[in-house]
Amino acid sequence: MSDPETRCLDRDWFYPFRLASGRVTRTYVSAEVAKIHDTRLQMLQAAVQAHFGADASGRSAVDLACHEGWFSQQVSALGFAPVLGLDAREQHVADARLAAQACGAKHSLVFRQQDVHAITAGEHGQFDLVLCLGLIYHLENPVGALRVARALTRAGGLCLVETQVAPGLSGHIDYGHHTFVKPVTGSFAIVDETDETHGPETSTTGICLVPSLDALLWILRKVGFARVELLPVPDDGYEQLRHHKRVMVAAYA
Repeated sequence: MSDPETRCLDRDWFYPFRLASGRVTRTYVSAEVAKIHDTRLQMLQAAVQAHFGADASGRSAVDLACHEGWFSQQVSALGFAPVLGLDAREQHVADARLAAQACGAKHSLVFRQQDVHAITAGEHGQFDLVLCLGLIYHLENPVGALRVARALTRAGGLCLVETQVAPGLSGHIDYGHHTFVKPVTGSFAIVDETDETHGPETSTTGICLVPSLDALLWILRKVGFARVELLPVPDDGYEQLRHHKRVMVAAYA
């Protein structure tokens, strides 16, 4: 079998990994779309520094739906250790391990296969930083996943949620009788990925509930985060984030 770097360079990746030699892997997304990686990283780094300061040494992190492990590597480089990357797809875990090896990543970076809904704090403990990037809009139970994220976030810790968001609904709804009315605090859009579950960046079940921004913020508070804020986007950031079709939210335990 060829060495890890050769194996990485012989194929295309979703992320541009800088390998130990300094060479960078090819990506199968366009340069325009790949800009999302840089924007999310800038926003992540700013939020982490604002909350933890310049040195994250001695703090732990977990990356939910870690995909190829690119963000796991980024937070490891910031000093977080250990860093645990979890993903439902076996191939993603294998890819993340290969990329980490080829990049010369630290031994404190670990990848395991596990669906987000099967994760418990009792099994893994709690973490100072919890990443939930590009995940919840691919789920049929996003509220359950956010409950998991809260359970994994240590008191004083930070959870970063990045997601596509749906157009919001507002107003009131008759709730059983026209005299009993409830306010709409947020909404979900249903997106069909049932014919795309084979794809590496899609749902594993195909039924996706995409929250509105109001829904996301409200749910994060209701599952137990003490404070929630929408993070600013760099002026030259990826267009989806600049136009609030995607958002990154910081939730503080």
